[in-house]
Amino acid sequence: MPRYKLTVAYEGTDFHGWQKQEPRNQAPLRTVQGVLEQVVVKVVREPVVLVGASRTDSGVHAVGQVAAFSTSREIPVERLPRAITSRCPDDLQVIQAEEVPESFDPISDAVRKKYCYTIQHGSGLPPLFDRRLIWRTHHDLEIGLMNQAADLLVGIHDFESFASAHHGRENTIREILSCQVTELTKNRLKIEVVGSGFLYNMVRIMSGSLLEIGRGARRPSSITEAIKNQDRRLTGPTLGPEGLRLEWIEYS
Repeated sequence: MPRYKLTVAYEGTDFHGWQKQEPRNQAPLRTVQGVLEQVVVKVVREPVVLVGASRTDSGVHAVGQVAAFSTSREIPVERLPRAITSRCPDDLQVIQAEEVPESFDPISDAVRKKYCYTIQHGSGLPPLFDRRLIWRTHHDLEIGLMNQAADLLVGIHDFESFASAHHGRENTIREILSCQVTELTKNRLKIEVVGSGFLYNMVRIMSGSLLEIGRGARRPSSITEAIKNQDRRLTGPTLGPEGLRLEWIEYS
């Protein structure tokens, strides 16, 4: 049975995250998986199960989400992105499609993921045209201190203190391959994180911790203390979803 891999982009503000949500005795919530699966069914003209690689939270964006589905129909793969996107709402697109082996699993076959968190800082005017894609703080941030702390996140660690209380994972050990803070403009920066996998809200808590360090509320060494003690109270706040974007997912 043919199986197709889709690379998906979406502006997540008006979605309740990636995963389908169908509360009992209520209308289904608007999710990326739910909307996209309905569109794919219309394109292939038969029921499908669409599986996504990353369960992005409500309000989080993506330019490189990966999803896959199987169908009994042979479809010209070069036509799939346009055929699907033309039926999608304006905040959702399929930017690439390819045929993959039947065994392809977008979740377990992923080897690396990259997230980017964008922050505007300082006392200037708030963002306007891209305000739904950026987190804003009135504090001035010191990028040098943030990068000192970011270096301490790299490696294989127990990230229990960088996850929400209800993360639902028995194993909280993850590997961060790189973490870097880069200045975009005078009052705007981005935090780029590459890892083998992430816990629930992990990147947003990491970003909140780096923000606290950048404004001088915590020391860079607080990262090491938080990892060692596995205490959520030693890390920063969970920043809002607006600034977070899933950049890409890599497969072996």
